[in-house]
Amino acid sequence: MKFPLMSIQIGKIMSIPIKLHITFLLILPLFAWIFSIQPSPFGFLEIEPALTRYFFGTIAAIALFICVILHELGHSFVAMKYGIKIKNITLMIFGGVASMESIPKAPKAEFLIALAGPSVSIILGIISLVLLNIWIIPVFGIESPFFILFNLLGWLNIVLGIFNLLPAFPMDGGRILRAGLATQMSHINATRIAVYIGQSFAVLMVIFGILIPNIFFILIAFFIYVAASEELKVMEINTLLGDVKIRDIMTVNVESVYPDMKINALLDLMFNKKHMGYPVINTTSRTVIGIVTFSDVQKIPIDKRDFTLVRDVMAKNIISIASDEGVFNALNILYQNGIGRLLVIENGVLKGIISRTDIIVAIQLLKK
Repeated sequence: MKFPLMSIQIGKIMSIPIKLHITFLLILPLFAWIFSIQPSPFGFLEIEPALTRYFFGTIAAIALFICVILHELGHSFVAMKYGIKIKNITLMIFGGVASMESIPKAPKAEFLIALAGPSVSIILGIISLVLLNIWIIPVFGIESPFFILFNLLGWLNIVLGIFNLLPAFPMDGGRILRAGLATQMSHINATRIAVYIGQSFAVLMVIFGILIPNIFFILIAFFIYVAASEELKVMEINTLLGDVKIRDIMTVNVESVYPDMKINALLDLMFNKKHMGYPVINTTSRTVIGIVTFSDVQKIPIDKRDFTLVRDVMAKNIISIASDEGVFNALNILYQNGIGRLLVIENGVLKGIISRTDIIVAIQLLKK
């Protein structure tokens, strides 16, 4: 799952970028307010003065989301042990999401990765409650805001861990369920069953949320239902593409341009060839040094296009792939980077180009 333009990076842990989604900035003050108006022992309503009440409510909200980061780091640590790269951890309205570059196919790996997060949450909850009893109560007493803080974090982490173990795919419990099913059937069939069960849980959660009523249950149910459906689509595409390689569908005869070409000349080429992006080739070494697209050209004022060169606007950060890699991997790279085409480069030499359109056409043909 990707959250382009709506996330900001706040740091790194274990070389994993930690990001805040815009929805997190909305939910954090809400949680701080909820903790501040709830009665003891799960809120700071009785704490005076009001400034202290809201201060501890904010601390509790921040601490809870730090625990969510640790939950996701639990997933990430085990995933990295299995050689899976973690692109980032994003905090958003429903909690945290660890974005993995690939989906673990081995049932044992998926089981352990999925189990790691809830285990961390439950351990954090137990530690909080132990500290509450051996330190907070003897030193500060049960009337102090510290008692409420540790009590809150203890039980919320335990509830978070247990809730995530529900077999509602794509929650952790749903992934554990899929891992178990995958030992008896194909990965795609295991995914389908786990998704259907997860969607059934989502429907029940909506009904429960209406009866209580509780808007959060309805929102979480909606998230589960949509996320499960999207992951099933991804798995079906992955299965469909199978062993199809980049070389099987890439365009080999690629039109390229040179860095000293003027923008107006490039626009004429785009108009004639009907392509919106071109690799830029070094005139001497014949290696790829960049890529230029119509969106790059649009940034240049019309009156400056006759003396502005391709080298002045081209993107030098080249995202490429090898011809023997899988097409599904190319699709992931395209969507993760928000680009429409991917250069196929080997030893600095351009071998071809593959676009989203090429992959979509391949999927449509494979479905028939």
